[in-house]
Parts: sequence; C-alpha cells; structure tokens
Amino acid sequence: MVKLSKQQSLRGEIQVPGDKSISHRAVMFGAIANGKTKIENFLTGEDCLSTISCFQKLGVDIMQEGDSVIVHGRGFEGLQEPKHILDVGNSGTTTRLMLGILAGLPFHCAIIGDDSIAKRPMDRVTVPLRKMGAKIDGREHGRYTPLSLRGGGLSAIHYSSPVASAQVKSAILLAGIQAEGVTTVEEPYKSRDHTERMLQAFGVDIEVSDTSVSIHGGQALKATDVYVPGDISSAAFFLVAAAIVPNSSITLKNVGVNPTRAGIIEVMKNMRASIFIEEKGYHSEPLADLTVQTSQLVGTEISGEMIPKLIDEIPIIALLATQADGQTVIKDAEELKVKETNRIDTVVGELRKLGANIEATDDGMIIHGRTPLKGGVKVSSHGDHRIGMMLGIASLICEESIELENFEAINVSYPLFFDHLKRLSKQ
Repeated sequence: MVKLSKQQSLRGEIQVPGDKSISHRAVMFGAIANGKTKIENFLTGEDCLSTISCFQKLGVDIMQEGDSVIVHGRGFEGLQEPKHILDVGNSGTTTRLMLGILAGLPFHCAIIGDDSIAKRPMDRVTVPLRKMGAKIDGREHGRYTPLSLRGGGLSAIHYSSPVASAQVKSAILLAGIQAEGVTTVEEPYKSRDHTERMLQAFGVDIEVSDTSVSIHGGQALKATDVYVPGDISSAAFFLVAAAIVPNSSITLKNVGVNPTRAGIIEVMKNMRASIFIEEKGYHSEPLADLTVQTSQLVGTEISGEMIPKLIDEIPIIALLATQADGQTVIKDAEELKVKETNRIDTVVGELRKLGANIEATDDGMIIHGRTPLKGGVKVSSHGDHRIGMMLGIASLICEESIELENFEAINVSYPLFFDHLKRLSKQ
C-alpha cells in the first residue's frame, strides 16, 4: 500500500517509457526475422519481459541491457519446440500475437498466464486460427488459458473481425505470412496499425486500405533496428495530470503520436485542454513533444471509431471528465469489460469512492462534472496497472490523502511512474 497526497502544482519535463505495444512487436518480429535486430528505448515493464522470456524458450538468443535489446532472429523455421510451458504473465498482447506466430509452426506448445489472463477471452484469436488449420485447445474449448497448440499447414482466409482489435488483426496476419495464399482481415473500424508499420519496416509487402489489411504468405522478414517511441498510453496519465492540477505545465518528450493511437489528444482538444504538439518526425512511427497546461475543461462525447484509438486511456479520461464542466458520455466501449479487469465497473466504483458523480452503462459510462474529489479513503488498482495509475493521478487533486492498494500492478507498463510523479511535484 502507498499513501498519496494532493499537490499544489506539477512542472517540468519527463520522457515516458517506451511504447508497450511496439516493444512487444519489436521482440517478436526480431525473433522471426533473419539477422540481428537492435531495439532502443524498449519498455522494461513486466509484460514486455514476459515476451522476451517466451521467445527465449522458443530458442531465440535475446540479450537485454537496460532499455536496449538485441534479438538474434532465426526466422520462422529457426524457432524450436519449447521444453517448458510458455508463461505470458499478465500480457494479453504476448498471448494473442504469439498464438499467430505459433499457429504456423509444426510443433506443440502450452501457454499459461496469471489469474487475470485466465479470465480474458482468447477465442477471438483461436477461432480464426483454427479456420486456418491450427490445432488449438484449452479451457472451454480454447476460449481461455491454459491453451495447447500444434501448428503448421495453414491456409489463407478472408476474415471479418466482429471487433476492431489490433491483437486479433496482428495474430491473423502473423499466421497469414506463414499460410498458403493471401490472408485478409477486415475490421468494423481501423484499429492501431503498429503491426502493419513494423511488418513493412521488416521488409514485408502488405496491402492496407481503410479497414482491411492483406498479406501474401511465404514472405521472410529481414532484421532491422527499431526505435520505440514513448508510450502515449503512459503519457496520457501525465497529460491529464497537467490539465487538472492547478498551476501546472508538463512537457513529455518523444511520445509516439500514431494517428491510430492518438485519440487522447483529440479528446483533450475537444474538452478545450491547453495542449501543444511539437512534431519530431518519423522513424517508422511519428514522434512529438507534448506540452499541457492547467485548463478549463468542458464535457464531451466519446464513441464509435474514436474508441479503438483510446481504449486503454478511458480510465484516465474518466478522471479528466470529473473535472470538466458538464456531462461526458463514453459509449461503444464494451471492450473495457475484458481488459485486465472489467474497467467499466472498476473505474466507476473507485472514482465513486473519491466522490465522483459517475455511472456505468452497458457499453461505457456517464460522468457528471465538475466534481471535487474528497479522498480520505482506501482505493485499489484491482491488479490493473491503468486503474492504479489513474488513482495515482486522482490523488493529486483529492482534498485528503488516499491509500492505494495493489500499487505494484503499475510495474506492468510503467515501473518509473511514482519516480516521475515525484520529480514533477518537486519543481
């Protein structure tokens, strides 16, 4: 448990950790490429370390020193049947994307994760992979971990995904590159496109339209160096902190501003936040320095195709909305129910403890602002890193200090969160 107190202002600049989604993919793509891949600004959170561990068990030589990682890729054909169970920890990205890679390999694997992973649906990936020819079983016929898989002999499919999910899309594409024929994935809305960008950086030809992606089987990946931009999902917590804590101004350096991920910026602008963007150019992903100052906020509506662009930021957006004049409505966000926790119920329950006027709906939440937060209570992350960080930021404006239980969950994606919070509070 950690005790957190109100702050009078936040000032200074920080560089948030490397992007979690891109760090995962860089290790995986480096492992299935031919040659040496160097990854810079890698996120050393627990989720991404689970990805490294799993691919080491598959026979890949991976060396890590701080936030630099060297992957000696073996190509698909160089991956080996693991002697031990592949433990994904708390990482849904590791689970679902790795299933796409393993689906094309002619050997057996067993996959397990923590209690949270055991509750998250994997059939959204295992169903299309079975259609391609992979043999996958597990609890409730492969709906949940533990999972058992024997891959190989895949055929291409044209798959219309019922959800806009980068994890589903990526798993099918990673299987499709090992399948005979052309594999196409269609989505109801465009989900984050890190996989498409990184496949192209590793020399793979793909065809991308607004909401569909196609890949030809039989292509090989060529090793390349990867710079991981700062994670906008981690940056979001400090963007909101600067907007709601009085007399604040924070600059976040080298943040990834991929248009399929930058919904938080669009929403904050719609809520009249003072946010300034200094573009820094591209690697394979666009970068920018982001500066936010204390703002007079107004409510907004968040729905439809905006949701995939900020699904991970909704907990902190809910906090932001408590400090905005008027009503904020979040809908079409059913996906929140199958994250590390049911984030709709968890966000609403924890913010209510602090005095927020917020209610859950079937597909989101309604927040009535502006509401002072009282504090003086115990709150919990419920083992969810984003809930933990949201509550950490909420403490900055609570009238009384709060005690945060299960704060260690934050290490999944942002081990330096409290260090950075302390640094900005001392300016």
